[in-house]
Amino acid sequence: MARLILINGMPGVGKSTLARRFAADHPGTLVCDIDLLRTFISGWRGDFVGAGARIRPAALGMIRGYLRESGDVVLPQLLARLSELERFEKAAHDAGAEFVEVLIEAAEDDGVRRFHDRDDGNDPWHPIVRDIVWESGGDEHLRVYVSKLADLRAQRPATKVIPSVAGEVDATYASLRTALDGC
Repeated sequence: MARLILINGMPGVGKSTLARRFAADHPGTLVCDIDLLRTFISGWRGDFVGAGARIRPAALGMIRGYLRESGDVVLPQLLARLSELERFEKAAHDAGAEFVEVLIEAAEDDGVRRFHDRDDGNDPWHPIVRDIVWESGGDEHLRVYVSKLADLRAQRPATKVIPSVAGEVDATYASLRTALDGC
């Protein structure tokens, strides 16, 4: 059975890195990175949030189609609202696929520091997201997401939780592989 594997967590904890590594080890897996997809919408730099809202229905359609016809999809995406998470879960079930939810957790201060340290120049949205976070309250805005993810985790006990430590990509990936082996 095909799987939609949601890799959820704070910005900078390694969601995209883990998704790409998982796909590299599992040929034929689609990495559906919504942050990357939003850059395909003209004007996305001036409306990052709006571009995300516009691309999600297209991403959901792509996910459903790929799950039905081709195989696994890995989705590295911060989803802190239950309603948004349930949209992706429904897409998996509509396609006859399994939905696997993984939460990558970092200690709060480590997560905030990693958010600030993550811009290596390879992802064009990092500076824009940093500006959005700054305008929304800075580090306190990030800490709100820590709380939202904790609330979400409490509502969804089947979520697989993986600790992430800065610089320990191999160990975090090994934990992800172990969590997914039972799926």
